[in-house]
Order: sequence, then C-alpha cells, then structure tokens
Amino acid sequence: MKAHTPATIRPPFARYSHAVEVPAGHRLILLSGQLGIAPDDHIPEGAGAQADLCFANIDAILASAGADRDAIVRVNAYVTDRAHLADYMAARDRYLGQVTPPPASTLMIVSGFAREIFKVEIEVLAALPG
Repeated sequence: MKAHTPATIRPPFARYSHAVEVPAGHRLILLSGQLGIAPDDHIPEGAGAQADLCFANIDAILASAGADRDAIVRVNAYVTDRAHLADYMAARDRYLGQVTPPPASTLMIVSGFAREIFKVEIEVLAALPG
C-alpha cells in the first residue's frame, strides 16, 4: 500500500493517511459497521470499551477472510458525542498503531444508532493481494 499526503496540504490531525493507494491485483473486503456488542449480547457502557470490541469484531471478520489489520486501507468511525472522541481515538491508535501506512480515516459525530446504548460504530475497507 502507498500513502499519499501531499506537502501542499495540511498533514493529518492524527495517525492516519490522507489517502491510501491499493495496488492492482488486490481484492477488496468491505466490512459493515461494527458495534460494540459481544457474542453473548453484552454491551460495555464506555465508548472506549465499545471501540475495543468493535475492533475485536473487525479482527474476527478479517481473519475469516484470511486477512489481518495490516490489510485495512480505510476506517470510517461514528461516535454519538464529542465527549467520546478521546476514548475512540485511543482505542483506534492502540489497534492501528503498528499498521503502516496508517489507513485513510474519517470520524463523524452522529445523533445515534439503532439502540441508544451504542456510542461507537466502526467500518473498514481492507485490501488483500489477489
């Protein structure tokens, strides 16, 4: 993967790339947004714990496709309040801290999800060699 962060624009605010180029011959895996819910239906209260669980679910889905987090080229994340930004970003940085180049990323504040208890939803796009 090749990151694109032109010197003519402001660098990213955090550890992400403005763009990630996927080379020819790769297959794409598009993950639905993952919520912080465990297989036993447990939903942690805090945004950070929910984000950690979202990323654990993403790991499981990627593994089922023969991939790992190094294949992630884009992250779209949604939180329900600005108060959750720091906890989400800490979880994201723990999860993606060793991924190089860092994926492209968008973080949005939304009014809510299907259940009020959810504070975070994360979807990713991954690319694997064909």
